[in-house]
Amino acid sequence: MATASRLSTRVLLICAAIGVATGLLGALAGYVSAPVWAVLPIVYGLVLGSHVVPGVIAQEMLRLPWVALVTHGVAALVASAFAPQWIGRYLGTALLIGGLQEGIAALARYRIWQRWRFFLSGGIVGVVLAVAMGFALDAGTLQPWALVVFYALLVLGPILWTAAGLALGASLRRAGVARAVR
Repeated sequence: MATASRLSTRVLLICAAIGVATGLLGALAGYVSAPVWAVLPIVYGLVLGSHVVPGVIAQEMLRLPWVALVTHGVAALVASAFAPQWIGRYLGTALLIGGLQEGIAALARYRIWQRWRFFLSGGIVGVVLAVAMGFALDAGTLQPWALVVFYALLVLGPILWTAAGLALGASLRRAGVARAVR
């Protein structure tokens, strides 16, 4: 006897819809990354932080295991269609951020969905990004004050985008988009 899938077709379609919309956001973030880094690198964290949005919306709406990772995967594929030169970055970011979001939700056994848990997740993602991007982007070349702002925004960027994702996810939930999912 076959058991029901944890991710029904309805859930997968909702993840796909969120992934398509946020994949477009990811493609835009990819295209503005280089100009932002060239012109005002200290605000790069605000651009990079946008990559938390797919998982935040999916988890806020559906409150199920694996939805963050699935939605991030779809978003990465959509973003890659618009910016194929960054497919590796998009897929890597999807695995990193989606994996962190799933891992944090799993630690709470997928039972804690309060806002603080999402903001904690955003903060952890921000710290991981700050460490990784500090090395990858050679941030040591920035002036000391700019370095402080750079790292602060790398940590705060995902938290601010988490707030936006929570607002959108809650609005969609109130609108009944995930009403029949459980």
